[in-house]
Amino acid sequence: MASHINRRILLTGVAASLAAPLIARADAPLALRCSLDTAPNHGRNVSVADFLKKFEAASDGRVKTEMFSSGQLFPDLEVGKALIQGQVEMACPGAWAISGIIPNCELFQLAAMYGRDVAVVQKVIDGRAGEIVAGDINQRLRSHVIGKWLTLGYQNLYSTSHPLNSLADLKGIKIRSPGGAGNAWRTRFEGAIPNTTAWPAVPLALSQGTFDALISTDESLVSSKLYDAGIKYSLADHEWVGEYIPMVSLIFWNKLPPDLQQKMSEIWEQNIAQYRQNMLGLQNKARTVLIDHGVKIVDPSESDLADLRNRMMAQQDDQAKELKVNPELVKLVNADASAGS
Repeated sequence: MASHINRRILLTGVAASLAAPLIARADAPLALRCSLDTAPNHGRNVSVADFLKKFEAASDGRVKTEMFSSGQLFPDLEVGKALIQGQVEMACPGAWAISGIIPNCELFQLAAMYGRDVAVVQKVIDGRAGEIVAGDINQRLRSHVIGKWLTLGYQNLYSTSHPLNSLADLKGIKIRSPGGAGNAWRTRFEGAIPNTTAWPAVPLALSQGTFDALISTDESLVSSKLYDAGIKYSLADHEWVGEYIPMVSLIFWNKLPPDLQQKMSEIWEQNIAQYRQNMLGLQNKARTVLIDHGVKIVDPSESDLADLRNRMMAQQDDQAKELKVNPELVKLVNADASAGS
């Protein structure tokens, strides 16, 4: 009798011990890995790190966040596929980096957007145009856009040995962009030769002379210290305004209970205005740093920018077809850009 009781107790204990790991796993926090390909001190990384910290704290231990910088997991050009496959939970790629999958992300490259003020661009993306792109991301990247986009700032031109004094100096040179058919289209329109090089590979490519000039921002150059890689000239033509799109994979989003989905969206909304302001502040500071390191910056006149924009506008319908941008989106961009200018 005693033996029978002892055996029952033993079996009960074994069953409990086997069940314990299952219980522990069920109670384990959800892992949220965020992939960025810029350096840890870049404004995007600083903003997203702050958001992740706040969201993790608000989750009361139900979510554990971790950020991977400098392309440790994926460069932005590849992170879209990683989101689809559930290889990463969050990313904040530049719109240009996912335009191969989401053609409507090329809206920034439309002729109507060339040389526009940041406020005009934000008016466009915070409205119906941004909603259309978010819908595309949901369907094609199987990801949820958590809120308003993070403004990187003006994209300008930089070179090591090729002086950039006017738009005419672009003819015949090879210009690196972060990718996207729109950058290639505009580069060709300017009489230059397009080149696509992922950001982590830019310093080496500069030293090897892979391209003559590159499209980027003041802050991106400073955060990677590209003045040490030989950057000497800049044409601040505000070719377009870079925007990062904050998104989480639907695989992760659908695991979150409704209250955490709401918290994630609310925390981003509560902070995005400050993040945007911080980013633009970093761009202004970075311009001063570049000048202090001997970079000669030339600002084209508004009339020169308007002249090039008008010449490109004459071909915008054909441009939009080539870039596969939705005609409805083109109309929205034209209306919002002209109203905001």
